[in-house]
Amino acid sequence: MYKKSKTLSRLGIFLVVTSVLSFIVFYFVVMLSNQGYTYVDVETMELAQTQEIEEGAPIAVIETTYGEIRAVLYPQYAPKTVENFIALANEGYYDNTYVFEQKEDVYFAAGTPNPDGSLSGDKETNELVPLETHQNLWPFKGALCVMNTTVEGGFFDRLFKNVKTYTGSRFMVLGSVDFSDEEFVTQFREASGSEELADAFLTRGGVPNFAQQMTVFGQTYEGFDVIEEICAAEIQAETNASGYTPPVEECRIVKISIEEYHAE
Repeated sequence: MYKKSKTLSRLGIFLVVTSVLSFIVFYFVVMLSNQGYTYVDVETMELAQTQEIEEGAPIAVIETTYGEIRAVLYPQYAPKTVENFIALANEGYYDNTYVFEQKEDVYFAAGTPNPDGSLSGDKETNELVPLETHQNLWPFKGALCVMNTTVEGGFFDRLFKNVKTYTGSRFMVLGSVDFSDEEFVTQFREASGSEELADAFLTRGGVPNFAQQMTVFGQTYEGFDVIEEICAAEIQAETNASGYTPPVEECRIVKISIEEYHAE
């Protein structure tokens, strides 16, 4: 009787351990298979950033200490993000804010009142704008993106891809990764799933690994030389207290004005 009970006890422990291990394996398989997944229908996709800008479309005129950048905004695809950005620009929030992060040639991040990239004040609601990705907007060179700020969701939310991601006031202007390596270009074309999209990246430049991971809400049409100069600036040797690497020479956003586009 004792031996039988001992055998059953061991069997029970074995079944529990097996069940736990199976669940852990299942969890990681689901997480890996869902990681970064966003459905894109290449048959209906329209690359808005490659199209002519419509008369009267909203634009952002970004004055920096390096020069001016002009970008069209896309409220039809990222309405809450554009609304938040325009409201902050109109109230002067971005006046004399800092470029607090820079990755050589790839992007710069800006729009904070503190040079280390930290936020201040009582604008919590401006940092809880839902992530808005769209198959018509991509991280091409000159794209305006907002940085992700918060991810809400517990274990099962992450398991079944039900987390909520929020963005805020800090924005990025994209440069480009290096597309000169032929092997990389071949692999990129095969992985893109769309010849049109691959051609757009290879022609325009951009940062493909940001695709559908953050909100794209605007596209530069004038001032690429300014973007290139800021992205090429020498950066500090070590990260600051907030974990960012700002340029050695201070760079600021002097002012952001919201206007309408007119071809003339």
